[in-house]
Amino acid sequence: MLAAFAALPPVLAAFGLEFYTVVATRVLIFAIAASSLNLILGFGGLVSFGHAAFVGLGAYTVGILADAGVSSAWVAWPVACVVSGLAAALIGWVSLRTRGVYFIMITLAFAQMFYFLMVSLKAYGGDDGLPLPQRSQMGMGLDLKDDAQLYWVALALSALVLAGLQRLLNSPFGWLLQGSRENETRMNALGAPVRRVQWQAFVLAGALAGLAGALLANLSGLVTPQMLHWSQSGQLMVMVIIGGAGALWGGALGAAVLLLLEELLSTYTIHWQMALGLLLLFVVLFAPRGVAGLWKRRSHD
Repeated sequence: MLAAFAALPPVLAAFGLEFYTVVATRVLIFAIAASSLNLILGFGGLVSFGHAAFVGLGAYTVGILADAGVSSAWVAWPVACVVSGLAAALIGWVSLRTRGVYFIMITLAFAQMFYFLMVSLKAYGGDDGLPLPQRSQMGMGLDLKDDAQLYWVALALSALVLAGLQRLLNSPFGWLLQGSRENETRMNALGAPVRRVQWQAFVLAGALAGLAGALLANLSGLVTPQMLHWSQSGQLMVMVIIGGAGALWGGALGAAVLLLLEELLSTYTIHWQMALGLLLLFVVLFAPRGVAGLWKRRSHD
């Protein structure tokens, strides 16, 4: 499957459809972002409504560093992960003291605080956003100005993220995280460090979202406060729900379904959100485990 995805850019170029390489890259980037949210939402039971803040902070880190003349991906992208991870550490330390709707509202409040902070930073474009002077540079013969090469980098990183999450979720740490989702009271009674595990997962999810933001900034060439808006967090949550919360491939499948549906239907009507609403309604009513759950059930049958 990885080889088939790697062959996509030359196949599209052979048919004169190079534009869809950008679409595929966008799907891979949001697969990373949605998978990072799935780690805490699907596997940890933590409904965060401010996850887009970490994506936006990662994007702004790359944009600000590029504006200062730091264009190396080997510097900017890890710094983006660190900045988003530190923000997640702060938000998680406060938010995890609450539960339920209070947790949702606190994560939303923090995300909106970062959103309005970026709107107020006129030195970095304010509400108009900050254009990147150029895409990040990786060396080693790679030129990210080429859409196909950026696609391959995004493909490699998304594969590494999913492989890493698979190993993590099948480790004692992952079992503790999933156990806290199922019955937090019982896990506490057994002496498990539930809050510490949830906080660590929250930080890791934020750092991965920062990586997605770094890639998204390079793809679009522009970072805007809209990347941090609560509506973007809602979009990530819809991806996880459609793909399958609590399934390893849930975030990636949800990102592919949502973004490809948007790309397909927006060419025919401006009311493509209606189809998205119907799809989400169908998933909630008939496939509560999402697309991944349908696939798993069919394979068992």
